[in-house]
Amino acid sequence: MQTQAAGRQLLSIGAVLDVLRAEFPEVTISKIRFLEAERLVEPQRTPSGYRKFTVSDVERLAQVLRLQRDHYLPLRVIREHLDAMDAGEAPPALPGAEQAALEAAFDAGTGPVQALEAAGHSVPGPRLGRAELLAAAGIAEQQLADWESYGLLVPGGDGGFDPEMLQVARLVSELGRFGLEPRHLRAVKAAADREVGLVEQVVAPLRRHRNPQTRAHAAAMARELATLSVRLHAALVQAGLRSRIGS
Repeated sequence: MQTQAAGRQLLSIGAVLDVLRAEFPEVTISKIRFLEAERLVEPQRTPSGYRKFTVSDVERLAQVLRLQRDHYLPLRVIREHLDAMDAGEAPPALPGAEQAALEAAFDAGTGPVQALEAAGHSVPGPRLGRAELLAAAGIAEQQLADWESYGLLVPGGDGGFDPEMLQVARLVSELGRFGLEPRHLRAVKAAADREVGLVEQVVAPLRRHRNPQTRAHAAAMARELATLSVRLHAALVQAGLRSRIGS
C-alpha cells in the first residue's frame, strides 16, 4: 500500500527540480518548462494552474535529460524514441555520440564546420579563400570589402571564411536585388549579435563547469536556444508584417 501511495504522489515543479539536480546539477525550472512546451512531458494541473508531476513524469524527464547528455540527441529524436516506447514498440537504435552530435548540430541549423566540431572532429583552415568566396557567391571584390566594413562578413585570423559566410554573402546579395544595401542591414547584424550574446550569457556557467558532460550539455543547450531564437525572430517579423501591411 505504501508503494502504491508513493507511485501516486504528485510533486511540485520545485520538488521535481530538487530530485533531478542530484543527477543533473545544471537543470533549471526553465528547462523543465521548456521540455513541457516541447511535449516531452505532460504534468497535471491543479484548478489554480499549478503543475503537478507524477513519479513517472520525473522518470521521463530524467530519461530525456540523460539522452541529451549521453547521446547528444535533438529533442525531435528523443520524442520519437519515447513515443515508440509509450506505444510498446521497440525504439530506434540510438546513434553513437558522434553521429548524434552531427544530427543535433544540423537540426539546429548549424553549418557543416560547426557540426563537425561538435562531433569532435578537427576542421583544418582556411575554410574558403577570398577568391573562392568571391567566385562561389558571384560577387566582386568591392562588394565583399563593403560587406566586411559593415561587419556582415568576417574573415578568420588566417584570412579564410567559414562556410556560413558564403551563405551570408548569398543572402546579402539577394537582399540587394530589392534595393537593400549593407548599411540597411546593420540592424539585422546588431540583432544577431545580441542574440549570440544572450545565448552565451545563458550557457556561460555550464561552459565553465569542470564536468565535460556538463560542458557538452552547454553546447546542446546553445543549439536549442539558437533554434528557438531564430524561430522567435521569424514569428515576430511575420506578425509585424501582418499587422502593418496585412501580408
